[in-house]
Amino acid sequence: MTGRTERSVLSYLTVAIIVTVLGLALGAWLGWQMTGTLGGMASVFFICAVLAVLEISLSFDNAIVNANKLKDMTPKWQRRFLTWGILIAVFGMRVIFPLMIVVIAANVGPWTALTMAASQPEEYSRIMLEAHLPIAAFGGTFLMMVALSFFFDHEKDVHWIRWIEEKAQQYSSVKGVEIAVVLVIMMIFTRIIGDSDAPHLGPVAANTFFYSAVWGLLTFLLVEVVGGVLDRSQQMLEGAAKGGFGAFLYLEVLDASFSFDGVIGAFALTQNLFVIAIGLGIGAMYVRSMTIMLVERGTLAEYRYLEHGAFWAIMILSVIMYLQALIHIPEVITGLGGACLIGVALISSIRWNRREAAAAE
Repeated sequence: MTGRTERSVLSYLTVAIIVTVLGLALGAWLGWQMTGTLGGMASVFFICAVLAVLEISLSFDNAIVNANKLKDMTPKWQRRFLTWGILIAVFGMRVIFPLMIVVIAANVGPWTALTMAASQPEEYSRIMLEAHLPIAAFGGTFLMMVALSFFFDHEKDVHWIRWIEEKAQQYSSVKGVEIAVVLVIMMIFTRIIGDSDAPHLGPVAANTFFYSAVWGLLTFLLVEVVGGVLDRSQQMLEGAAKGGFGAFLYLEVLDASFSFDGVIGAFALTQNLFVIAIGLGIGAMYVRSMTIMLVERGTLAEYRYLEHGAFWAIMILSVIMYLQALIHIPEVITGLGGACLIGVALISSIRWNRREAAAAE
């Protein structure tokens, strides 16, 4: 039985393993082309591997949330998300997104930004890091709304951290309570940033942070509205009560928000856009494989608190993104924090299953 389970898990990871081999080989070749030395080749190879692990650790909660949404989608839109969605996630967020930041921040054309990434990696990295404040505000706000919408749900009947989650459910009947909580947190951080004497903070930075956070909030609300309208239209046309394009759109924006932290954090390891794309792309394939496995094996139903751990990890990640506007927080803390929360939730689920089994006997 154990052997069959291991083979089954490996079957889900086959494509990701193939991509890993090809990606690491490409990274080694790129390192040789860049440096012409075995040391340089090994260095780029190692960075690609570390970036892949970083992406997996940061995005495991993303896989759980994706699986939770996918299980309610039609098979057609499930396939589209797992094919088109991964192309958007790998090429859109790992290549196009960093390029567009430089295009907007430096007011240059896409080709110039691509040339800068290849020939002036230091300048490219500097522009990316300068754009970290608005990215953290936007992504942190969006993810905070995702997490709070899960906890402020009047239909939620399973609670993990009961003394917090039960209290949140009690106030879920208040319309817009999660929006009010996010706005209060936004205003607190804006005030702290504006009153700070640090060189990279102050009134101008506070203004940038606030408006970027507002755009993150508006994007979440817009995706919710558009997704609901599109899904309702699709249900009328197809007679289906499952998510379609609206759910697909929601998952794509959610994936993008998860990717912000990983893309920016990758520049702490390397300034080369192509190395970042290889490493994070490998990690994204594992996230896709884990998503498929969670959906097909019904893991979320089997482990009742696993989903809760993922949303707590999202909440912690959103707060960390806000804090990164003030201080530097190593990406390893972000990744390990989320992984630990999900691990504790998994252990809690296993213990609950054992207690239920013992009670039934």
